[in-house]
Amino acid sequence: MDFTDLFPFASDVGYYLLALVNFFGSLVPFVPLPGFLLLATMSVGDQYDLHILALVSAITATVAKQIIFYVSYGGRKMINEKTRKRMRPFERLIKRYGAGAAFFAAATPIPDDLVYVPLGLAKYNPKRFFIATLTGKIVLSYSIVFISHNLGLSLVEPFLENVDDATPVYIGMIVFAVMMTAAIILLLKLDWARILGKFAPWTLDENNKD
Repeated sequence: MDFTDLFPFASDVGYYLLALVNFFGSLVPFVPLPGFLLLATMSVGDQYDLHILALVSAITATVAKQIIFYVSYGGRKMINEKTRKRMRPFERLIKRYGAGAAFFAAATPIPDDLVYVPLGLAKYNPKRFFIATLTGKIVLSYSIVFISHNLGLSLVEPFLENVDDATPVYIGMIVFAVMMTAAIILLLKLDWARILGKFAPWTLDENNKD
């Protein structure tokens, strides 16, 4: 299977469609892969301006993540007090390193919502979150764009050469999303006071607002 079979419209797609795919792909927690693949596809050749591709990808992803952040920011009201009490030490930990954690999550292809959701629950500063996330997404988007443009699809195509149907790829994305959603649920259920008490005892201090 050719890489572009994942996106049959890739040769004709424009910046607006990239923005839509990347936005909704980033808005659905833990499933950024369609946006990454489309960005890589469009970066090959000279049909599109590389800077516009990177910026469109970074901005739309950041806006989507800001929405997830704000949903989590207000979502703490929907979490019962028992869960909130378990989460407070972890919230203090992630909030202290908020900007750095948000940047790292945005600049690397890790499941960034594992960082963004706790930051929202901890009511981290929205402006700092936005700046850190946008900066990280710009770094990641430019990396994908320039690597794809200079190396083509040679890094990815070997993994797809024996695949005749794109359906397993899409199923894999869904399974990955389910696994990451389960990780968030586990995150909410862990006893963080017990886990962090040995390594970061300051997170147990109720008077610590970091």
